[in-house]
Amino acid sequence: MSKYLLRLFVTGASTRTATAISNLRRICEQELEGQFDLEIIDVLEFPELAEDEKILATPTLIKSLPLPLRRVIGDLSDTEKVLLGLEVQTVRSHVNDAGAPK
Repeated sequence: MSKYLLRLFVTGASTRTATAISNLRRICEQELEGQFDLEIIDVLEFPELAEDEKILATPTLIKSLPLPLRRVIGDLSDTEKVLLGLEVQTVRSHVNDAGAPK
């Protein structure tokens, strides 16, 4: 399985920011089991990075690797939608019910 490169763009220390970060950390720990690098970027501190990535709304999560690049906007509270939107193959999806690799 490839390691995922994730960048979460947020705005300041708001409740929405805290929720998105918490939700993303939970998803990463439960579904990716250490196979990820996560960078959290505050667009107020690094506006040039937000401009380079054409961030129009926050929070925005970008999966840079593995390709293809994918984006999810919102508080990331719906795990299934986040995984689907990012086209993430979870560690658990590589093993069937009998425990054998798919």
